[in-house]
Amino acid sequence: MYKRQVDDTSDEERARRLAAWGGARRRLAEVASAETIGGRLARLAAEAPAAYDLSERTDVYGDGAVEALERRVAGLLGTEAAAFFPTGTMAQQIALRCWAGRTGNATVALHPLAHPVRHERDALSVLGGLRTVHPTREPRQPTADEVREMDEPFGTLMLELPLREAGFVLPSWEELEAVTGAARERDAVVHVDGARIWECARHLGRELPEIAALADSVYVSFYKSLGGLSGAALAGPESLVAEAKAWRHRYGGQLYQQWPAVLAALAGLDRELPRLPSYAAHAGVVAGALREGLAAAGVPWFRVHPEPPHTHEFQVWLPYPADALTEAGTRQAEETGTLLFRAWWDEQRVPGVAMTEVTVAGPGLEWTARDVTEAVAGFLGFLERTEG
Repeated sequence: MYKRQVDDTSDEERARRLAAWGGARRRLAEVASAETIGGRLARLAAEAPAAYDLSERTDVYGDGAVEALERRVAGLLGTEAAAFFPTGTMAQQIALRCWAGRTGNATVALHPLAHPVRHERDALSVLGGLRTVHPTREPRQPTADEVREMDEPFGTLMLELPLREAGFVLPSWEELEAVTGAARERDAVVHVDGARIWECARHLGRELPEIAALADSVYVSFYKSLGGLSGAALAGPESLVAEAKAWRHRYGGQLYQQWPAVLAALAGLDRELPRLPSYAAHAGVVAGALREGLAAAGVPWFRVHPEPPHTHEFQVWLPYPADALTEAGTRQAEETGTLLFRAWWDEQRVPGVAMTEVTVAGPGLEWTARDVTEAVAGFLGFLERTEG
């Protein structure tokens, strides 16, 4: 999870929280930020041999294992080629810059909650000379009519699948076909921010190549859904990928060696990708049990969104201060070994309301609905003590 606002948590308190979250015996997902360097290195050493031949030499400026990962991604998405990038921010900026040059239009239509708008310090305009317009400001995916009826031309429609800030929400397959078709009616290309596209197949009812085929290019992440160390890839036509690699060099992304991140990505594709549909299915069980537990406890107002979840991640909203909710979750982990919720954020548009994100992954498959409702009751008990 990234910071949604200025984080004034002290180093001591942050260390305490990470120790509590990472030390919990029962949790819905792993807590990567709490893992030690030694533990992560040991895990990579255990997982990497099954993903890549470690007798091969290390990569140098993008060859070897990097090229193997690029081929793997292109094969999984059914595209002509793919390029590895050290960050998704770099990959996506370059993709949109390349499309602006090819279409002759530097305007990008995207949701105002999308990552380039919310979390990249205006890099699209500052570094790429691009401007943005928004087909909708509602906390949902844009519709085909909204794209079709935009009142000025745009060269690229960027869709974030799923749209994280709105609750990891997805369109239906029919809606996705319609909105990409509407963009092409406007003579625009379609770029997909698919940082989490790996987890979308179950909701959309289609395999990854069919989803990617609706777009002209797709960006994917290797740590958000797959448990990698870092890194991203841009997939699309061979000519676009070649151009993107040239810009990658200009942006400083042609790193000397990247094998730790690449091996972790390959291992994640082997280990986590096949499991994501089961995580998404069980997220529905967890979300339903959370709602039942909060309702049974008489919480004055709450929201589990969306319900059922579209992926294995979703939001929970409660009418309490974020600091109190975060402290309650930390105490529950410290004193009972059960981690239900981690960090919460105050919703500035609605005073007195806070939100957290819930991820259901491998460890969460062991939780029954009853486990969840009991954990909710326990959490609310710690909240009462914290507020009191």
